[in-house]
Amino acid sequence: MKTLNYICGALMLAFFTAACSTPVHVERDAAVNMNNYKTYMWVELRNAGWREVTDNPDILVSYDVLVQNTTARRSDPVYSESYSRYYYNPRLKRWGTIYYPSQFLGYDNYQVPVNEGTITITLTDANTDKVVWQGWTSEELNYSRITQDEISAGVKNIFRKLDLAAR
Repeated sequence: MKTLNYICGALMLAFFTAACSTPVHVERDAAVNMNNYKTYMWVELRNAGWREVTDNPDILVSYDVLVQNTTARRSDPVYSESYSRYYYNPRLKRWGTIYYPSQFLGYDNYQVPVNEGTITITLTDANTDKVVWQGWTSEELNYSRITQDEISAGVKNIFRKLDLAAR
């Protein structure tokens, strides 16, 4: 029974972690085997077992960070006003109240301006100058600039997809 509780807890933690991360999109060349690359020219790939070199790398890593003004669609539910109606009951010779609750009428749709941050990481084969893998993620920002923590979280999410694509 304890093992079942631990498994359920681990599954709930995995689902919660997956729900909180931003979506990552990946495009890769299906003909390229990512296991053939062992050296690179950027620090973040050390965790995947690659070795950084300063000359003659297998792969070149480039990145772009973009903050742009866009609009997002918002939708708010709309409800009618609740009200009460008074009536007179002649049999009991007194007044009574009927309560009518609010009812759902639909949605109020509107556009709001938002800032969206996009991080793109591109892996290019150093010998052929061909893009072999590209990953990107976008997230709505609370302010006009993207923070270092948001960049780090986005880069980690993108490189998680690299591990999945390499296998």
